[in-house]
Amino acid sequence: MERTLVKHVLAREDAAESICVEGWVRTRRDARQFSFLEVNDGSCQPSLQVVVDSGVPGAEDLPLMNTGASVHVEGELVESPGRQKWEMRAKRVQLIGAADRDYPLQKKHHSPEFLRTVAHLRPRTNLYGAIFRTRSRVAAAVHRFFLGRDFVWVHTPIITASDCEGAGEMFRVTTLDPLATNKDYNKDFFGKPASLTVSGQLEGEAFACAMSRIYTFGPTFRAENSNTPRHAAEFWMIEPEMAFCDLAGDMEIAESFLKYVVSDVLSDTGGDLDFFCRFVEPDLRTRLEAVRDCPFVRCSYTEAVELMKESGQHFDYPPHWGMDMQTEHERFLTEKHFHSPVIVYDYPAEIKPFYMRRNEDNSTVAAMDVLVPGVGELMGGSQREERLDVLQDNIRRAGMKEQDYAHYMDLRRFGTVPHAGFGVGFERLMMFVTGVQNIRDVLPYPRTPHNCES
Repeated sequence: MERTLVKHVLAREDAAESICVEGWVRTRRDARQFSFLEVNDGSCQPSLQVVVDSGVPGAEDLPLMNTGASVHVEGELVESPGRQKWEMRAKRVQLIGAADRDYPLQKKHHSPEFLRTVAHLRPRTNLYGAIFRTRSRVAAAVHRFFLGRDFVWVHTPIITASDCEGAGEMFRVTTLDPLATNKDYNKDFFGKPASLTVSGQLEGEAFACAMSRIYTFGPTFRAENSNTPRHAAEFWMIEPEMAFCDLAGDMEIAESFLKYVVSDVLSDTGGDLDFFCRFVEPDLRTRLEAVRDCPFVRCSYTEAVELMKESGQHFDYPPHWGMDMQTEHERFLTEKHFHSPVIVYDYPAEIKPFYMRRNEDNSTVAAMDVLVPGVGELMGGSQREERLDVLQDNIRRAGMKEQDYAHYMDLRRFGTVPHAGFGVGFERLMMFVTGVQNIRDVLPYPRTPHNCES
């Protein structure tokens, strides 16, 4: 008999005389003449209650159908006297895989810290099942948004010889002896130092300057020795790049993108968003609806600093022109002053990377950050520097070698155009739409300092 996913069983309008489900036992409750199995197959938040009479074929294995065991059940779908609409009356039950008594996910509360130690099992829990179904949903929405607006998805390289951010926090890729003191990179696999990418932006710009609108969506790596809830060594980035686009156009696309993703999450009818609102963040739906419905405020960096200085608000980091904004500044602007999402633009050049376009005042760059209530910065981008002489000067000021960016400067030599883009960490976006506070909990297998477990 063909298997039916639990999500489709629970969504049925009519009863069924014959149906088949397969999944894992969440709980088993025994009575004198029958047992109740709660079966979940990961397709949705709720489980299906299965009533197994003691005389049905396979019932002799019920004592082995403990929490964690996998089962095959065939039977009749009938109306349930309980809270769910349907339950299943088993006509045949089969144990597929037993679970030992020391199965870690027994029917009790487990902390996120404990569940990170069993990352291979935690998707079976309610929380992580909801997180990773939502992750899949959001990823699909990302692709729909960009493909529906004539963007081309580009797979940029994971191994690169350039440091996009200029910070040097990169994982080296080499076939040379790691213990050797004097490495001859001419003998290395690539003939030069190579690293895992921190961003696909530079390669993305090249494709945007040929195909007009592109986006990248893939893994990136940063060797940043940080153990905060917002940092991981391996994460995914969404990075659109647009030719013939200035900072204003960049801000417009960024706002539209975030509203689209949030609207898609709010349209969830599978119970995952309701679960987050009940057990993770009670105000999550209200916060997401505000982002979907409110126009984003545009505020210059200079204006933002003055607003904070004049507010009388105490800040652990006193605001001053030239500072890199902290989360407390960003949340003040979104939650206490504007009461809406805010796009801050025109940042001091000294605190931004070399590729951002210098404004006419020569002290600021055409950069922008998207700030949202409850989080602070969620997305960042800029108009890219399209003038060759200015770009060369920026590279020299950053202490980088021009020859390492020859391909990047070629884009300015051969038909340069104004262009812009932004980046958003996919896991940061996931934290925002689920209310989950730790990046380790929205990554299937988090990679952080001293942690590379399967």
